[in-house]
Amino acid sequence: MPEKPKERMQDFALAITRWVGSLQSIVVHTFIFLGSFFAVLVGAVEFDKMLLVLTTLVSLEAIYLAIFIQMSLNITRESLAVVEENIDEIQEDVDEIQQDVDEIQQDVDEIQEDVDEIQEDIEEEHDKPQTNV
Repeated sequence: MPEKPKERMQDFALAITRWVGSLQSIVVHTFIFLGSFFAVLVGAVEFDKMLLVLTTLVSLEAIYLAIFIQMSLNITRESLAVVEENIDEIQEDVDEIQQDVDEIQQDVDEIQEDVDEIQEDIEEEHDKPQTNV
């Protein structure tokens, strides 16, 4: 079954935020920054131009990351809401089961009382002196 565009975008947002929070992301960003300054040192690009491009890219990255992070937070919030509903339903089921168990316990207690009474009656009959007719 093909994924819906919304699901694909959500998966993409989650993948981006997972990657940004990884060691790989730190390494890649470090190499990009070092490479930018190295390009200035070897004369491949002017310092001002490198800073302009680098700060522009960092600003755009920050904007998009903020959006992706917010999307992933929204997805997580929706997932938590579903889990909370499931927990509430399970709690209701547990409460109903507890009521059933309590009712069964009452029935067992009543049956035990009846058994005790029958046992007493049997013992009384057994203890009576027998008369021969």
